[in-house]
Amino acid sequence: MARRNLNDLLAFTAVARLRSFTRAAAELGVSQPALSQTVRNLEARLGVRLLTRSTRSVSLTDAGERLLDSIGGRLDEIERELDALSALRDKPAGTVRITTGEHALATILWPKLRPLLRKYPDIQVEFDVSYSLKDIVAERFDAGVRMGEQIEKDMIAVPIGPRMRMAAVAAPAYFAQRSRPKKPQELAEHRCINLRLPTYGGWYAWEFARHGRDVHVRVHGQLAFSTAPHVLSAALDGFGVAYVPEDMVLAHIKAGRLVRVLEDWCPPFPGYHLYYPSRRQHSPAFALLVDALRYGA
Repeated sequence: MARRNLNDLLAFTAVARLRSFTRAAAELGVSQPALSQTVRNLEARLGVRLLTRSTRSVSLTDAGERLLDSIGGRLDEIERELDALSALRDKPAGTVRITTGEHALATILWPKLRPLLRKYPDIQVEFDVSYSLKDIVAERFDAGVRMGEQIEKDMIAVPIGPRMRMAAVAAPAYFAQRSRPKKPQELAEHRCINLRLPTYGGWYAWEFARHGRDVHVRVHGQLAFSTAPHVLSAALDGFGVAYVPEDMVLAHIKAGRLVRVLEDWCPPFPGYHLYYPSRRQHSPAFALLVDALRYGA
């Protein structure tokens, strides 16, 4: 029997997991037409349809589901074993894929990983910057970054930063003609700058707590963004009240550019954690990265 090319199986697996030829082509570094042709050739050779395509989506047929269940984990094992061979080299090497939010990347990941990447130039890190709570196993990330309270129980979670607090702030000019809120519910009377969470497709509900009482407030205003830095910029320009991580605004508060309100309703909470599957074998490059990010290291 002629030896079969595994490239077409890798191509099918990427499309099946991402449910997109466009995203799979970008991950594999090939053109979308070439990837489509590879999958069609595989279907022709097997004599079954593996994927159902439409103008907006890709789904698996029963045969496609069976093939993915059969080979997906095995291909991952082969890839992990190949990555582990980097331990035999003089210097660790390989690619580490991390999905994270913009704030965690700017304040923790990049400052801590800069020295590591200079020391080990053969280690490559791919950052997927997103506020979505992605399935890191299905989308083949090595790790993700979330707040500690958001991590699933079957994951290993490593703290990479201190406890955090949120801060409700607005420019002095905004409060010049408005009373400052004393309770979270009073935010309904104010123009607030919204943040949309892509995972749920809705607005972020501002979370407050005091004396064991939790209060979630859905706010309204003229502006909304999908990233916290833009929310902060709008607040500095006087467009309303913003609710962002405390470390983003302390310097502005000290300089008088922002006024803080509801501080006694903003207790600390578990900070950022790096999380990854407990049963996955990781490369030496990944182990170095975890050690570099570990809080207190």
